[in-house]
Amino acid sequence: MPKSNLAVIASPTDAVAAIDWNKVAYQIQVSRALDDLEEGTLVPNKEVLYQFSARGHDLSQIILAQLLDHKRDAVSGYYRSRPLMLGIGLSLEDALGGPLMRAGGYSDGRDIGVVHNMPNLDGPCGLPMSGGVGAQYTPIAGWAQAIRYHAETLKDNSYDGSIGVAHGGEASCSTNGFWSSLTIATTQKLPMLFYIEDNGYGISTTSDYQTPGQNIAANLASFKNLKIFDGDGTEPAETAQLISEAVACVRAGEPTLIRLQVPRLCGHSAQDTQGYKNAATVDAENARDPLPKLKAFMVPAMVSEVQWEQITATAQADVTAALDAARARPEPSAENITRHVFAERDASGTLEQPLQGGLAAKGIFSAMGSDQPQPEGQRINMVTAIRRTLDSELASNDRMVVFGEDVGPKGGVHAVTLGLQDKYGKDRVFDTSLSEEGIIGRALGMAQAGMMPVPEIQFRKYADPAEEQLNDTGTIRWRTNNRFAAPMVVRMPGGFFKCGDPWHSQAAEVKWAHAIGWQVAVPSNAADAVGLLRHALRDHNPTIFFEHRNLLDDISARRPYPGDDYVLPFGQANVLTEGTELTLVTWGGMVPRALKGAEMSGKSVEVIDLRTISPWDKDAVFASVRKTSRCMVVHEDNFTAGFGAEIAAVLADECFFELDAPIMRVTMPDVPSPHHPALLNAVVPTPEKISAQICKLLEV
Repeated sequence: MPKSNLAVIASPTDAVAAIDWNKVAYQIQVSRALDDLEEGTLVPNKEVLYQFSARGHDLSQIILAQLLDHKRDAVSGYYRSRPLMLGIGLSLEDALGGPLMRAGGYSDGRDIGVVHNMPNLDGPCGLPMSGGVGAQYTPIAGWAQAIRYHAETLKDNSYDGSIGVAHGGEASCSTNGFWSSLTIATTQKLPMLFYIEDNGYGISTTSDYQTPGQNIAANLASFKNLKIFDGDGTEPAETAQLISEAVACVRAGEPTLIRLQVPRLCGHSAQDTQGYKNAATVDAENARDPLPKLKAFMVPAMVSEVQWEQITATAQADVTAALDAARARPEPSAENITRHVFAERDASGTLEQPLQGGLAAKGIFSAMGSDQPQPEGQRINMVTAIRRTLDSELASNDRMVVFGEDVGPKGGVHAVTLGLQDKYGKDRVFDTSLSEEGIIGRALGMAQAGMMPVPEIQFRKYADPAEEQLNDTGTIRWRTNNRFAAPMVVRMPGGFFKCGDPWHSQAAEVKWAHAIGWQVAVPSNAADAVGLLRHALRDHNPTIFFEHRNLLDDISARRPYPGDDYVLPFGQANVLTEGTELTLVTWGGMVPRALKGAEMSGKSVEVIDLRTISPWDKDAVFASVRKTSRCMVVHEDNFTAGFGAEIAAVLADECFFELDAPIMRVTMPDVPSPHHPALLNAVVPTPEKISAQICKLLEV
């Protein structure tokens, strides 16, 4: 039989003595007063629209919070984590201002009030929570890896002994994020605590649908490199001992999971009547309420009955005062609702820095570089150009790390990272487990810890399992009102090559142009790849860097290396050929085909390579269309809702009276990429098709 890693608990003496029980009593009373206020007054009055009580979960969270006393500790929680957040420093006014949707606070009315965030560069911080269940796990794995990187690679001893805590309910243990982060933490032996509250329900679904045997701790008892603690989260002494030992294990470098059984003394949310629970179940849960147990534990051994009542009265008074202060805050201004999607600069050009996340929050800035190329030597392919740029930036930025599946000794499935691990070591260029959720979630946590992560998704289609983390990354600046940011560069190869298929050859770049908060670069040649990638690596926004597979070694994309200081600003298109009869707008893998098609047509075609589609250079396209009076958009993505539709719609708004013909789109039909080369060329725009459509449009 495999040896169990279930911890054996010693007598609960030292841990109990180390806890400030008066503070625990005060904070649990504060938490209960907040829950009562919301459920009894603010929700019925429709002042609060989303409410999730922590009643029954509160004691264990408050005890844990006291033990998170390292200035580099971080917590990533979920909608029932308010007691934990209050324990590490969330103000009462913010705790109410968020649910009341008031200005300021942790979202300025942008996000629901049950998902908190608390930036703190010199104390335990609360990473921005997600509304998605299980999304809290992989970012903390990234934070934990960043702890080790800062301590061991950057030799910053302020990170020694710090930990990352992922806080979730038992139902979240079914999610991709939980299992991915468990793999990351245990294979890399990261200082990460999985803090699981098991109340037996995922809304109304009982835990036997989530976990066989209904005990995730028992199921993981033989999991390698994982310390397990399991117990009752309603008994004060036992809870203090369990959590203290669990935290000590993580501070010593052992990934640890603690499961505490707690009652949910409320509905899932304020709207949940709990009709799925019978009276006996509700009575049994109420009998396990940790608040009376705490009182019995403390009175009279630690405080008198009068002192207990004074603690209760103080908590109630403080909540009442906080409510008055929160209500006094103004309503958020709709005037600013479109701000902070991306990094912004003030009138003087100074970056408006987030409080946490990326290098800027730590006062670290890279000079953007020169937009004037300094060509060096012979023409190189795009693979070499990207590799040289990564090499150059790794050398100049010691907080940059490159990672993904097979990027290490193999050098990537496209050979882009070949040799980089040998040069920079496994802590800076490293392989990951096969989980795109884990790759991007890890990058999100690293970015919030002040690093520049450069994750690779092997093929565009494989980004789909990571969409939750990609969306959370893109919206993080906006939904926290610039309190947090997560700059990163996600390298994402895609598009057709010698053949196609529905899994490796997808383009669908429009999805990331549509996604909030993401820049999207799609270079068509080696020099542009260098300039755009370097811009992204020195910028303060998350960027999708799309590497078209057919261009990685294509002769048409080869250029001399433009130098280690070359930067191309985003949103600046390149006019490849001047023309007077028609404007052809394209990007990425379609650029060489569009140029050939324009040449074959014999017409005067102005070919524009957008280079980036978020942002895209509207002014260059407008100027050209006003000159030629006709426009064709060529892209590899499908016809319906491709990015060409966005260009056409904007042109219809801005240049309608300058157009002499309808805007034409030449694209793939609405089918996946087929495998056989003949079938591929039957659907992907070819020079011949482009030429024919140019002639057709000029006949209108």
